[in-house]
Amino acid sequence: MLLAIDTATAACSVALIEDGAIRLSARDVVGRGHAERLVPMIEALLADVGGIVPDAILVDCGPGSFTGVRVGLAAAIGMGMGWGASVRGCSSMALIAAARFAADPALESCAVALTGGHGELFVQRFSARPFAALDDLVSLAPAAAAAFASERIVAGSGAPALVAARGSGEAIDVFPDAADAALLAPAFRQLDPRPIYGRAPDAKPKAA
Repeated sequence: MLLAIDTATAACSVALIEDGAIRLSARDVVGRGHAERLVPMIEALLADVGGIVPDAILVDCGPGSFTGVRVGLAAAIGMGMGWGASVRGCSSMALIAAARFAADPALESCAVALTGGHGELFVQRFSARPFAALDDLVSLAPAAAAAFASERIVAGSGAPALVAARGSGEAIDVFPDAADAALLAPAFRQLDPRPIYGRAPDAKPKAA
């Protein structure tokens, strides 16, 4: 059984996935309260399945909130060590894209945009068949993001800003959800459990 964890954005969600199907899931939009909410959510799910210990953990590595991403990773790595479970990562961008294609099977491609730091948007484009990232993750100001992503459908918390800057398209304002890990192909569930920051650090090393 796989435990999926997502704390990369304002939402906090967990899911138990078995044989590719969602057995149980929980989700709450908590803003900044991930550290207080995550473990009780996991405990409640495990209690509902009789205390079965997952043999694998999948955690959203970002991009997203600096603190939220690290809360999820710390919990996943700690629980993995305690349970002897494998720990792998996935991308919040892939989670959102997979959910959008599942909701609209006719859709050929979409862009994902999440609110980033300093007024920028994390942006990545995806194709549906086969499911694949069409380019690398970038962090751009809304105007540049609008020029970068031409897809009509834009999903994610940054979608309204991108579509407004572009003046066309449809924005679907959503957060990633751990339950959507069931939609990801195995290749998109194999990241090392480390943060995806999506942009260069603000701090610069001092010159020698």
